[in-house]
Order: sequence, then structure tokens, then C-alpha cells
Amino acid sequence: MSTDSPCIDVCRFDGRTGWCVGCGRSVPEIRSWRKMQPRARQLILKDLTRRLRRLKDQGRSQADRPSAAPDDLFQIRER
Repeated sequence: MSTDSPCIDVCRFDGRTGWCVGCGRSVPEIRSWRKMQPRARQLILKDLTRRLRRLKDQGRSQADRPSAAPDDLFQIRER
């Protein structure tokens, strides 16, 4: 990952929101990250704190579940 990527190598996704519980991005955002214009990346980065806070408030963030994967989380591997 490039240095400006918010990825923390967790890559587990909340089934309700579609956001990664590690970085807060959606699968389409992750896949297109390197090709995005800087302004588009900045808009997403600006929203990640809110997304991760929402996941944490719902008990669905990576910090709340370091070793257990709830049923509505799924994983993907970036190719």
C-alpha cells in the first residue's frame, strides 16, 4: 500500500455498511484507490473517522473484536 493509503492490513468488512472495520473504506473505494484523483481520496479520508466511529459505536470495529469475526463480517483479499 502507498503511504497515503489508510489501509492497516485488516481487510474485514461489515456486512451492514460494507466498510472495512480496519480502515473504513468500501470495497469499490479500496479497489479504485490508486487510480483516484487526489481530491476524491481526500473526500473519502475526511469521512473515515466518522465511519470508524460509527462501527465502534455499534460494537463492530476491529478494536472491539480483535480475535473473533462476527457472522456479518466478511473478508476479501486484494489482488
